[in-house]
Amino acid sequence: MTPITDEEFEGLLAGFEREAIHLETRDSYGTTIELPHMAKWAAGEPDDLEWLQGWCATLRDGVKVGKSVRRARIVSEPLSDYQRWSFSIAHPMVEAGEDIRWVPRRLVSSIGIPGNDFYLFDDRLIVFLIYAGNGLGVGKFVSTDPADIHLCRSSFEAVWKLSIPHSEYKPI
Repeated sequence: MTPITDEEFEGLLAGFEREAIHLETRDSYGTTIELPHMAKWAAGEPDDLEWLQGWCATLRDGVKVGKSVRRARIVSEPLSDYQRWSFSIAHPMVEAGEDIRWVPRRLVSSIGIPGNDFYLFDDRLIVFLIYAGNGLGVGKFVSTDPADIHLCRSSFEAVWKLSIPHSEYKPI
């Protein structure tokens, strides 16, 4: 596996040809972009979600040319504060074309899942997302190994079969 920069990752998010799938397995994250907005939410302050508009624009542009973006979030219930906040801000992304689904962790007990969150682009390149214990991102690594691609694709599809669309999921 080879490390990549945030800039290279952004290029992959914008430049894939037909499909990006994303599996999230953690109950909490602490990305530097998200932390101030989550703090506003926790304090009951409004957030115009302007910071999400770049991603939403990328999604809309991709949908216009036939691209698909699917995200499955494996979550413990009751939801962590992070996941409750994440649920509260997902609508603009769904509206822009990302198919976000929720999977209660209890449903995936017998599914083999990679050790890290990932994006799989066009069944040809995986970006593994590495996080510290506190949820801060500490690295991204790419793989084109066919075994990694098969593992990620098969685990994602197994999770996806059990997933609940964002519009139907009722947070506990």
